[in-house]
Amino acid sequence: MKALVAAVAACICLSLSVAPPAGANQYTKCELVFSMKGWSFLYKTMKGSGTVTCDNGQSATVAIVTHAGGLTAGKSEISNGKGTFSTVEDISEIYGSYAVAEAHAGATRSVAASVMTKGEISLAITGAGRGVDFGVTLGAFTIKRP
Repeated sequence: MKALVAAVAACICLSLSVAPPAGANQYTKCELVFSMKGWSFLYKTMKGSGTVTCDNGQSATVAIVTHAGGLTAGKSEISNGKGTFSTVEDISEIYGSYAVAEAHAGATRSVAASVMTKGEISLAITGAGRGVDFGVTLGAFTIKRP
């Protein structure tokens, strides 16, 4: 009986010490640092670039484009914007269009924050900006390869 218990204990210890299979899900946390500028008059468009870095060592330079419609007008710029993605399996999952609804207003200096989603992946961004703008929009925040 002691030999059986020892064998079972050895199997349990061995199974706990084995590395997960190569195909096992390993999630990573990624962050975005970006800048962008643009204009709006009933239609809002902004373009910019940034860098995504993940805690698993992956990184990528990205292009960012936003398009939105609504009651909006102005010209604005975001510098030193920061974004945090929900966990992903690979950096390739961050690319695509995120749905975003926002209300914005600023004169000279302003602060912006927004949360957007693309399926199961979400992105929360913050940034300091300047310009003159106001409005309410619904649109897309698109991250793509440059």
